[in-house]
Amino acid sequence: MEDIFDRKSLSMTILMTPELSNFSGVVHGGHLLRMLDQVAYACATRYCGVDVVTVYVDNVSFKQPIPIGNLVTFLARVNYTGKTSMEVGIKVISEDIKNRTATHTNSCYFTMVALDPDGTPLEIDQLTPTSKTDIRRYEAAKRRKQVRANKK
Repeated sequence: MEDIFDRKSLSMTILMTPELSNFSGVVHGGHLLRMLDQVAYACATRYCGVDVVTVYVDNVSFKQPIPIGNLVTFLARVNYTGKTSMEVGIKVISEDIKNRTATHTNSCYFTMVALDPDGTPLEIDQLTPTSKTDIRRYEAAKRRKQVRANKK
């Protein structure tokens, strides 16, 4: 069968339902973080084909609240790969389906590490960026990785 999926990206859309709300009636930040981690896992696992774990979450920004009843689309992409790790960038779009408007509500970066069945970090295929956008994302991810390394 022809490979119809881009291994390095993922799009996931979820309806925000009442059980996800906080006391203000919008999506609770903790629920959103959980969803972001699931999206990062799915994107990274699609890329490398093995289990992954989250080792770092960088730059989660909550730009706008997400109302209950909106559709939320998570746009995830592997931006960078190291020997056993990869950075997954995620952009969150909240869509008011009644008013037909969309808002960029969140952005973040997850660093995921590939694991073998024994839980040992596993080498992964290296990402080779080709487009201008992919190269820009790759270089920005390298800079974020260096900033994290300098903080240690």
